[in-house]
Order: sequence, then structure tokens, then C-alpha cells
Amino acid sequence: MDEDQKPLHIVMFPWLAMGHLIPFFHFSKILAQKGHQISYISTPRNLERIPKIPPKLSHIIKLVPLPFPKVESLPELAESSMDIPYQKAQFLKIAFDLLEPLLLTFLQTTTTRVDWIIFDYASHWLPSLASKFGISTAYFSLFTAATQVFLGPPSLLLNGKATRSTAEDYCRVPEWVPFESDITYRLHEVTKYAEGAVGNESGVSDTIRFLVSIDDCDLVLFRTSYEFEPEWFDLVCELYQKPVIPIGVLAPPIEDDEFDDYENWDFIKKWLDEQEVDSVVFVALGSEAVLSQAELSELALGLEQSGLPFFWVIRKSIAESTQLPNGFLERIKGKGVVNIGWVPQVKILSHSSIGGFLTHCGWNSAIEGLSFGRVLIFFPVMNDQGLNVRLLNGKKLGVEIPRNEKDGSFTSDSVAESIKLAMVSEEGNELRANARAMKGVFGDKSKNDQYIDVCVNHLVKMRKP
Repeated sequence: MDEDQKPLHIVMFPWLAMGHLIPFFHFSKILAQKGHQISYISTPRNLERIPKIPPKLSHIIKLVPLPFPKVESLPELAESSMDIPYQKAQFLKIAFDLLEPLLLTFLQTTTTRVDWIIFDYASHWLPSLASKFGISTAYFSLFTAATQVFLGPPSLLLNGKATRSTAEDYCRVPEWVPFESDITYRLHEVTKYAEGAVGNESGVSDTIRFLVSIDDCDLVLFRTSYEFEPEWFDLVCELYQKPVIPIGVLAPPIEDDEFDDYENWDFIKKWLDEQEVDSVVFVALGSEAVLSQAELSELALGLEQSGLPFFWVIRKSIAESTQLPNGFLERIKGKGVVNIGWVPQVKILSHSSIGGFLTHCGWNSAIEGLSFGRVLIFFPVMNDQGLNVRLLNGKKLGVEIPRNEKDGSFTSDSVAESIKLAMVSEEGNELRANARAMKGVFGDKSKNDQYIDVCVNHLVKMRKP
């Protein structure tokens, strides 16, 4: 068989967060549908959390569990970022780094030659490990090109030639961005990001993990489309000085079999069916966001004051540590729903009654909302979310809830006004139209398929002999 025709064996190795595990799995299914063998590697509890492998792909996707290393500072059974407070993120990275010898054993004992390892930012040590076996590596960025540009050029930063020494430095446009931009952090966002990313415990900062992963890999893959951020993609290619390709946004699939065992779906669907088209605000802040009591209360009161129907998903850990305002649940009966714990977000966003999405604006959630043309109400909480908000706000795809620049505080009034502006005001007509237009960009299956085909061709041609 010609080498160009021979299927690839690809190892997938995502970071231990649901916003990474699921896109890596979705990408795995797409590659498997093209006939390529996938070894999807993670820890046991995380493998239980990802969607089921479709029966028709069960022969070609293999789940490979690596025992979760014991780290004293992590709670029992905590195997992902959703299981811990964000302040303990670096301890999770200690555990992740301890998976290196276990991955080594897998590579030594697998009976099928591995052609590629597609990996995440946290495993900065992986390209060096793979090179010992002659295996090519691709860093898969689940961040926008704009976000990665903001981080900076690896060759420059790893040589210590450009540094940010203060929080204020992150609130300015970087020197390597040659065009006008407002994509920067707010001061309160930098403070929160630093709490979970300093790297004192794991010994390696998140910035170094990103930069080394990019600098040492053979290929960089981006979950984005060139049409969406052309100037940023051109610049990231220039900064990285190696092959960089977009693979499309991996528009979220709606596969009923993934939710067959979700016991509350009938109730959710019935409630959504009873609402008018485009009338409901879906509120979900991801699997890692932490809200203080004051933030939860103001958000709740703002939803109530907006007067619009809403479906609000609250993490169990937040529900256990905070309380909704007195009488809130009674007052919103018939108008709003508060759901504690996980829900099938994609399926909810696809429902015709959903008009807007109040989101933390993680890239995964932003893609899901825009794939269905939902106008966004931005409420960034941590990590890259603030940068995503600036990018999407600049494209007039939503409204950012105003917050105090220094401490991030906000009021229920600002929540209510932002929701009404995005959802029903005449001023928001342009935003809603722009968001609907994104459905044709993010939800265009044929265009996303073309990106995947280009990606597969690169992987085949760049395979090492």
C-alpha cells in the first residue's frame, strides 16, 4: 500500500479539563471517520465522562486509561479541573506531568506504530518524549489565534527578550501586534488568571508550557477558521515560524445517543417547548468558573430584573458554597429555571426557544453558541475568556456586562440592561443579526469538512518514515 493511502495511527493526549477532553474527542471521531486509528489517552474518570464512542467507530477508536497519579494536595477522585477550585490548578498539573512515564510505557508497548501525537498545551514535555520514538507531534490549540498571539512569539519569549513584569503589562496591546487592537485583559482578569497560573507548585508556569509546546512541536493545529480571524491567523503563522493550519471550529454535533441516559432531558425539553422562539436566555458559565456569594446574588437578581425567561445552569460546587437570594426561586416560578449540575449544553443551545447565551466565553462555549446563531452576553471569569470577549465584542456578536476595572464587581442592573440590550432592544438588532450570520460560518459543515481534509493531508504528508 502506498504511504499516502495507509491509515495513520494517532494518539490523542488532552489536558485534564472538560473543555479540552470533549473537543479532542470530537476531533478523534472526525479523524476516525476518515479511516485513521485513534488511541485516546486520559485518566479513568475522565474517560468515563466523555461521550460514548459511536458503535460504527468502536473498532477504530481505543480509549487508553492511565492511572491517575497520587498528589497529596488534590482531593480524592479529583481527576479534572472541574473537580477542584481553580487555585489548585497547578497541583493538577503536577499529576498531569506524572503521566509522562506512563505514556512512555504505552509508546514502548503499543503493537501499532504511532505516526502522530496530537497534544495539549500542558504537556510541554511531550515533543521531546515523542522524538525518541520518531513520532511527529502536533500541538492542538483550543484557543483563538488572537489569544495565542497575545501570549507571544515562542522564539522571542523563551530567550527572555520580551517579558511582562506587572499586571498592567497584560492590559496593553503587545509590541508584536503591528495593527490596531483592543484585545487585552482587564486588570481584574489578570489578577484572577494569576491565581491559577503562577506555576510555583508545578514548577512550570502556564506561559512556559504554552511556549515550549509550540516551539518544540512539528505542527500547530488551531480550532478556528481563517474567515473568522484572518489578520490574527496571518500574524500567528508569522510568529511561530513553522507549519500552522486551521482545522475549522469543529461545530458541535447533536447526537441523541450521547444523552439517552440524561434523566432530566424530558423536563428541560418540555419547558423549552413551552417558550416562544428566540425568547430564552441560556445561562452557563462552564465547568470551572467560581462565583462569590455577591456575584451569584447580583447575577440572579439581574436575570430576574430582565423580565425575560431564562434557563440557568449552576455548578454543584457553587450551589453548595453559595445561596440564591431569599425568595428568588419562588418569584421566578413559571419564568425561569435553575438547574444544579451538568446539562447537555449543545442540545439546549440548538433549541429554537433559545435566543441568547449568557456565557463566560470560553472558546468552546462561544463556538457552541455561535454555531446556532445565538447572540452572546459576555461574562468572562478566568483564563483566556477576557481576550475572547474583546475579540467577539469587536465583531459585534454580543454585549459585555459592565464590571469594575479593578475588582470585577458588577450590579444586577448592569446584568439586566445587558441582557435586554442583547435580546430585545432595537439597539441590539445588529448584534442579533451578526450572531445569526455566524451560524453560516461556524455551522457550515461543508466548509469545516474542507478544513479537516486539508489537515488530514498535512498529517499524511508530514508523517515520518
